[in-house]
Amino acid sequence: MSIHSTAIVAPGAVIPESCTVGPYCTVGPEVALGEDCELISHVVLDGHLRVGARNKFYSFACVGVAPQDLKYKGEPTGAVLGDDNVIRECVTISRGTAGGGGTTRVGSGCLIMAYAHIGHDSVIGDGCILANAATLAGHVIVEDYVTVGALNQVHQFCRIGKHAYTGGGTTVVQDVLPFSLTSAKRETQAYGLNKIGLERKGFDRERLRALQHAYRYLLAGKMNTSQALERMKSEGIATEDVGYLVEFIEKSERGVVK
Repeated sequence: MSIHSTAIVAPGAVIPESCTVGPYCTVGPEVALGEDCELISHVVLDGHLRVGARNKFYSFACVGVAPQDLKYKGEPTGAVLGDDNVIRECVTISRGTAGGGGTTRVGSGCLIMAYAHIGHDSVIGDGCILANAATLAGHVIVEDYVTVGALNQVHQFCRIGKHAYTGGGTTVVQDVLPFSLTSAKRETQAYGLNKIGLERKGFDRERLRALQHAYRYLLAGKMNTSQALERMKSEGIATEDVGYLVEFIEKSERGVVK
């Protein structure tokens, strides 16, 4: 295997021969890497960390490090990453806490851009993008194919529904509707359907039409959220996508951004 002479790999770390560990990287004793991972330089991997195949870590990324939680007293918690993720410069991903389930999770095919932070016990789905300096507090759920904009701040226990897009500089303190385009001008609001993003993911006209119909009730009408949900159910537009949207809203504990 290719391990630079200046790298420090603790006894017990599992590193396949197909991996590359660059200059000045440190790998802790409970870290296990999948095949074909690459650590560019100055990368820190620590804690009970499980990493899938073909992940690429850029300089000064710190993954699996202790959570930024004053209640944490060194409990044996960990972090899990899937396959084919790109972790850019100075990204921090904290491991979990005993009180939050014990594990921070990142799916597969994600791009985590420079200076982004994923707090303890957060769960990131597949195909997500966290732009530069996106900051997720602990216990945040980001579902599949979400884009979190640059300089976003996401409050603890918030959930961002799948295929959502949050604009740069947005502060998120409630759940973000799936399929939505949510951004902050004077205040954080949902501005409609993430139509361009959904088209790029292969949504056909019928799927888009049903979601646009649902979003008119949620955002453009004079109904409150409960009335909008009842209208969607009564008019029979509950496709699989709309059904998921309704379920997401009904299960929200923090309320949703409208």
